[in-house]
Amino acid sequence: MSPFEKIKHLYYNATRTTIQRDLKRAITLMKNMPSDAERERAAVYMDGLSQMRSEWAHAKKQGAQD
Repeated sequence: MSPFEKIKHLYYNATRTTIQRDLKRAITLMKNMPSDAERERAAVYMDGLSQMRSEWAHAKKQGAQD
């Protein structure tokens, strides 16, 4: 499986429990990609992982305040 495919897999299988680990793994994979073109393709999934992390962290804070 290519680094791009691994990042895509992490994106589709991320959960609230695994998001921090998944994002760290995706960053490592992205850093090791050989070309800018591959990194650009993966950027969409990286952004999605980051958004999920932010939304889930925000929801967790909101739940703690209730």
